[in-house]
Amino acid sequence: MPNSAQKVRPNDTRRDKLTYLAIALGAFMFGAICSGAAHVQVATEPIWPTKGWQTSSPEEEGMDSMALAELVEFGARRILASPGVTPSSMLDSLLVVRHGKIVAEAYYAPYAPDTPHTINSCTKAVISTLTAIAWKDGLLDSPSHRVLDFFDRRNLDDRKEAITVQSLLDMTSGIAWTEPLDGRPDSAIEMERSPDWVKFILDRPMSSAPGDVFNYNSGNPHLLSAIITKLTGMSALEYAKARLFGPLGINDVSWQNDPQGISNGGHGLYLQPRDMAKIGYLYLRNGAWEGKQLLPSAWIDKVTHATVDMHASWEPGLRYSNLFWAFPDKRVYMAVGYHGQVIMVFPDLDVVAVTTGRAYCPLSKLADYISSAVKSDTALPADAASAKLLANKIADISTEKPTEVGPTAKMAAIISGKVYTFPPNEINVKSLSLILTGPQPHYDMEAYARNATKADPRFTGPIGLDGLYRKGELTDHGFAGRLGVPRVNAVKGTWQDDHAFVIDRLVLGLGEPAERWTLTFDGEKLNVRGKFPDGLEISVDGKTGE
Repeated sequence: MPNSAQKVRPNDTRRDKLTYLAIALGAFMFGAICSGAAHVQVATEPIWPTKGWQTSSPEEEGMDSMALAELVEFGARRILASPGVTPSSMLDSLLVVRHGKIVAEAYYAPYAPDTPHTINSCTKAVISTLTAIAWKDGLLDSPSHRVLDFFDRRNLDDRKEAITVQSLLDMTSGIAWTEPLDGRPDSAIEMERSPDWVKFILDRPMSSAPGDVFNYNSGNPHLLSAIITKLTGMSALEYAKARLFGPLGINDVSWQNDPQGISNGGHGLYLQPRDMAKIGYLYLRNGAWEGKQLLPSAWIDKVTHATVDMHASWEPGLRYSNLFWAFPDKRVYMAVGYHGQVIMVFPDLDVVAVTTGRAYCPLSKLADYISSAVKSDTALPADAASAKLLANKIADISTEKPTEVGPTAKMAAIISGKVYTFPPNEINVKSLSLILTGPQPHYDMEAYARNATKADPRFTGPIGLDGLYRKGELTDHGFAGRLGVPRVNAVKGTWQDDHAFVIDRLVLGLGEPAERWTLTFDGEKLNVRGKFPDGLEISVDGKTGE
């Protein structure tokens, strides 16, 4: 559900893949296997990753390389969202931190390091963290403060008057809202189509008294974002840069906002996996960072001992508190976002784990894989064989496997370089040209401007014709006209027959499986038909005068 981005930063930190693999292989060449229980108390001064994470082998930090190799394999589980579209891995990235050091880091091809990733509803946990900082700063007097004190009162009843900041944090506001964890988020979609999101939320009727019933509601954290703006005079993004991202050394940030400029409280924040891990590490260190207490310890304690029953039939043990999910029986709590964006914190094990992905990730299994890899509070003996197994697994999943490519149709030379134009349409494409001959196959595209005062945006990107994706530059434009979010388009194509060219497009960082576009050429006419991961199909017609 995209909307305008606050900022898009050029991808000026692209890391060479071979260099990354060499680092990965070197980092995991030593390790061992040892059994034993693990309830960890950190005895030494914490390591602070403000300027960058230190790395270590799993065994040096008391973890099992073989068990982590199984975790990497778990993340490589193949998913297929749309018929005919190239399957992709469940995860895009996996990061495990123990004792303040990265012990495992994997990127599933064609995803790569240093690409910002939507963290979806993990954004809610960041809004929670900013609320805690505002409380610590004395800007918010209490989580028990009545919400309507911050807004104009209208359409009131006694139950709406009773909503507190804590009600919003626990998803127990009682506001009537349809956004089931396993279904279509109708109310969130309506909110994002409205001209004033805060008004939309406050004008909703009440379905229960505050505090009575858990009901997942992305309107709740958006009200918190609006409250943060009222308390600080800054957007949540600006406040985070000053009081959270800045101290933690998080610099590569984009955050979508509503029509009034309020940072989207429910989702819309883009971070790199290593920076997601810093958020978890702040909680693991009880809200302290480099000797300064950023969050009240009572806030961390409440998250650690979450008690609000989420009534999740697929995970009955799930509880909720302060916009965090928790498995109290497993001693783990987490920020969770749609399609496998997760920040997991294991206080007893001194572990933080991060995943980004393109499909639902079974949280209980993920937690079990991670916790079972912890074997000791102290270093284990080296086991080069297990370390090599992990290194080889990481290298394998980071290497893209080519898909089948058919013969090149004669049509490739006929249509290459022709410009096809389209009337206004739902994918926002104004013109499209394919160059499929020569050493650098690519597409050139023009979109209809969303703002009438601005020029129609143009952009280009490479196309892989050998069964492998080709990645473009970081941009805020998309093939389907979804503007306003940072993305890297990865595109490959093959001829289905003499007239149909099929494009698979994966948007790195968007947290979605691949889309499939079928371009059918008929004389001067071009039909573009798209299949999206959610089952939606779109068809538009264009033509060329050449």
